[in-house]
Amino acid sequence: MRIRKRKWTDKELNECRFYIKNGEEFKGKWKEKFNNNNPIHLELGCGKGKFISQLSVKNSNINYIAVDIIDTMLGLAKRNVELEFEKQNKKVNNIYLVRHDVERIMLIFEEEKDKVERIYINFCNPWPKSKHKKRRLTYPTQLENYKKILVKNGEIYFKTDDDDLFNESIEYFKNTGFEIVKKTYDLHNEDIFENNIMTEHEEMFSNEGIKIKALIAKYN
Repeated sequence: MRIRKRKWTDKELNECRFYIKNGEEFKGKWKEKFNNNNPIHLELGCGKGKFISQLSVKNSNINYIAVDIIDTMLGLAKRNVELEFEKQNKKVNNIYLVRHDVERIMLIFEEEKDKVERIYINFCNPWPKSKHKKRRLTYPTQLENYKKILVKNGEIYFKTDDDDLFNESIEYFKNTGFEIVKKTYDLHNEDIFENNIMTEHEEMFSNEGIKIKALIAKYN
């Protein structure tokens, strides 16, 4: 998603206590960073933060790491997180926004120490050309990396508007040892997530009449 730079972005992010510019500094130390033993959930590509802001404020017993590489997106996500917590009269204490390339997520995680219980992949780039498919966040190489940091029975929640990406991702999951426990080709008529939280892209595609595909894959 192309988005124009906001002048306030750098200043607000630099002053934000739940923003991390260099996630590699905390590799192997995420439990210590949160200062508790709550489970960790990870969102790859948080965008403007509509999804993760609503999710994190509802689940104070879960720690969230939301990753994106675009500063302006992270700035907007920061504002959305603050807004949602302010609505509930709560202090932001269970989420970090991290500036990092999601395709290289293993650079900020230590497979023996940084275990996550759930990974969210929402409307990632479908990379439709054959020569680019290896860049997909659901490509087998990436799934093998996620397995290194997922706990036993850890889950991946995946949503997309793209039919080809969804169908091919189903095979990626199966071929890398994941069990697909739920799937749907029309999420808004079959909410497999129970109280689905819509992302910005999800609203846009739904308004265009495009059905949302989704699945839950478990690593046994």
